[in-house]
Amino acid sequence: MDLKKLIRDIPDFPRPGILFRDITPLLKDPAALRHVAEKLVEGVDLRQVDHVAGIESRGFILGMLLAAHHGKGFLPIRKAGKLPPPTVGRSYALEYGESALELNPGSGRVLVVDDVLATGGTLRAAIELCEEAGYEVKDAVVLINLTFLNDMKFEGRDISSVIRY
Repeated sequence: MDLKKLIRDIPDFPRPGILFRDITPLLKDPAALRHVAEKLVEGVDLRQVDHVAGIESRGFILGMLLAAHHGKGFLPIRKAGKLPPPTVGRSYALEYGESALELNPGSGRVLVVDDVLATGGTLRAAIELCEEAGYEVKDAVVLINLTFLNDMKFEGRDISSVIRY
């Protein structure tokens, strides 16, 4: 299945010079969602995962899809101030600004998921946040990896993705 055909390119969003990869058309396609639910975790040992941690906001969609499809719990990694206390927080740099993420503390083994890996700031912050909050990060996956913007690794290997640009 050629998922790139279901990705819309939006130039100059959210700022001039940024090419936004819109996954909304993919989300409308049930066959594509089933395909993503399987392909996104190829190479992940799901027996070693208790929870899927999805990064706000599109990572929530993919995280819930994976959690439900594979019988795992879901952990929301949210923007600062959106979760009830107690929370653990982490600030980080974006390719076009700064932000902060929060997570409720806990325990268990997690798979971190997001929609797009650009420069790696958000995903790196989410992995570190999970560890600070008491979770053991077993792996990280993204739907789209913009490889021309990063060379991010998890435990010495490329971040798993379904679509690469």
